[in-house]
Amino acid sequence: MTSKIDVIGCSVLPHNGRTDENLIKAIAAGNQLAMRTLYARHHVHIYHFIVRLGCDTDRAEDVVSEVFLTVWRQAGTFESRSQVSTWIMSIARFKALTAISRRREPQLDEESMEMVADDADTPEQTVLHTDRRAQLRSCIAQMSPDHREVIDLVYYHDLPVEEVAKLLNIPKNTVKTRMFYARKHLARLLAMQGDFDPVFAQAA
Repeated sequence: MTSKIDVIGCSVLPHNGRTDENLIKAIAAGNQLAMRTLYARHHVHIYHFIVRLGCDTDRAEDVVSEVFLTVWRQAGTFESRSQVSTWIMSIARFKALTAISRRREPQLDEESMEMVADDADTPEQTVLHTDRRAQLRSCIAQMSPDHREVIDLVYYHDLPVEEVAKLLNIPKNTVKTRMFYARKHLARLLAMQGDFDPVFAQAA
């Protein structure tokens, strides 16, 4: 468990019925099978989280590897003060922001703002929604990093306010305030898009 290849090559293993907390305990004891299961369970959404923070896709893959190597090495320090997924995301956030800070122009491109998850749309629905999704990504890309981040965590990772506050190390009221202004800003941006009616924009 000391190389990128070791982590990236992980596959789903027999521990997949155990809770994250039990897996972390097993990892702290040096159980590589538990590590592989935890990786298989979380690496996809961690990757997308890192990309949405602003890492390009190639760098994001490296950051994911760094994240899970850190999880392997620091599993024994986990104190159950938050969910395991939140703890992993906090590691990912730190490493992603560190990587982004090394770039001279940390601006998100269209690919980086792929905010809408894959769903079960029919081909007809996909055609209807394609333009709106592109406009939504464009609007979100115009928002401040703090607002993009809180929207991502609350809406796309379904984290409760308490978990977001722990992850960002800010008070719960600050999370609520950011969400309030982020939604208002997004609604204004969406209202400027011809394909979004005012009611839809206000519901953003």
